[in-house]
Amino acid sequence: MSWELFDQGGLIMYPLTLCSVIALAITIERGFNLRRKRVIRPEVVSVIENIRGPEEIGLALSVCREEEGPFANVMRAGLDNLDLSVDEIREGILDQGRQEMGTLQKGLVVLETIASVSPLLGLLGTVLGMIKVFNEISQVGVGQGNLLAGGIAEAILTTAAGLFIAIPSLVFYNYFSSKAESMILEIEKYANGLLIKFRGFQGDAGTLSVAKGGEVS
Repeated sequence: MSWELFDQGGLIMYPLTLCSVIALAITIERGFNLRRKRVIRPEVVSVIENIRGPEEIGLALSVCREEEGPFANVMRAGLDNLDLSVDEIREGILDQGRQEMGTLQKGLVVLETIASVSPLLGLLGTVLGMIKVFNEISQVGVGQGNLLAGGIAEAILTTAAGLFIAIPSLVFYNYFSSKAESMILEIEKYANGLLIKFRGFQGDAGTLSVAKGGEVS
């Protein structure tokens, strides 16, 4: 959009531009940080899936501490509390999962707000433009079309700009929300699998503690 068109849009173009910059920044950031390999670390998946006995839990805990991200943090929440009952471990995993859910959905509320607010800002610009048109009509009449062009352009441009920002913002919001939900469900799947393994090892709680302590030291 050229500067001439921007200038014709009036003051409302400034908050619309700010909305577009914020939406673009969130889209780029979420596109980078919601990549599956960045969230569901293959190294952590491999070590969790290969736990066959209490003696392998120490290695899994070590890998989860080295890796970063929501998935590793949730798995570590379970592996760090082996001295607790399975029900208590589940509660710890759920608490950590709720915190990581916020990490996966970071910025999406702002993106949704921009998708909702941008058309309203465009509509406000339209109203202000039409007010300018009617003021000019009251002063010079309807015969001076060139004098009315500024108000009409302002009314049209702000509406178009608001929709231009809102439509892709809404599309990316839905896309990233769906992607985050899918990853949350996948993390829950691995967490449930880990709890099942713990329940199978529950009869040997002493070995669990030794396995954990031996790896950490």
